Amino acid sequence: MKLTLAEPKYLKDSISIISELVTEARFKITADGIELVAMDPANVAMVIFKLLSSTFTEYEVKEPVDIAINLSNLKQFLRRAKQNDILTLEFEKDSKLKIILKGASTRTFSLPILDLEEKEQKIPDLSFSSVINMQSSTLNECIEDADIVADAVSFIAEQKKFTVLAEGDLSKAKIELSADEENKIEVEGQDKIHAKYSLEYLKKMMGGSKLSENVTVNFNTDYPLKLEYKVVDRVQLAFILAPRVEND
Repeated sequence: MKLTLAEPKYLKDSISIISELVTEARFKITADGIELVAMDPANVAMVIFKLLSSTFTEYEVKEPVDIAINLSNLKQFLRRAKQNDILTLEFEKDSKLKIILKGASTRTFSLPILDLEEKEQKIPDLSFSSVINMQSSTLNECIEDADIVADAVSFIAEQKKFTVLAEGDLSKAKIELSADEENKIEVEGQDKIHAKYSLEYLKKMMGGSKLSENVTVNFNTDYPLKLEYKVVDRVQLAFILAPRVEND
């Protein structure tokens, strides 16, 4: 296996974001690309990642490979990659992942492969009544505003309108977005769709804005949220977050 990236940022930024939620994970390396599906330790959030083979300048995979890695350690090595470095990944026979950075110098790091016994994670089959396409920076601002007053945030979708609402003991933040060229809001039916989610998790997921200027927000009433960041022919990063359901 030999994979070479002329633009290390797609792998570097993705691992930096994913490692905020997941400590150890298994990568599937196939002819199509590098894939990861993992749950956070609390089973509240899922990460779905794919770095497409078309991102690489060299992509040699003779047969599919599964590699389990400590993401915190991988992040530390990838942080050493400069913007103009060429990054190569090789799988060594002694169960090590070799990371080679070529720039003004050639630097080589070796990372041990883990023996993870966890079962393979399957992506849930979800159905959404609302689809909102918006700028990543706009969603980031909404989450930052909400974070001032509470530890959870409500997403409310209705025809041509998306509202982000956070309520603390004394304070309240309400951000309303109308459908326009930058905010495309599609809602099935006439009913309002309403769900509440943890801001602690959402703040970690906002890192996806490093990869893509746009984000797709999918949710339903008291139903999991799906956030999706995409760069065509490069990378896909999605998160699924369980709702916070209030007990009456």
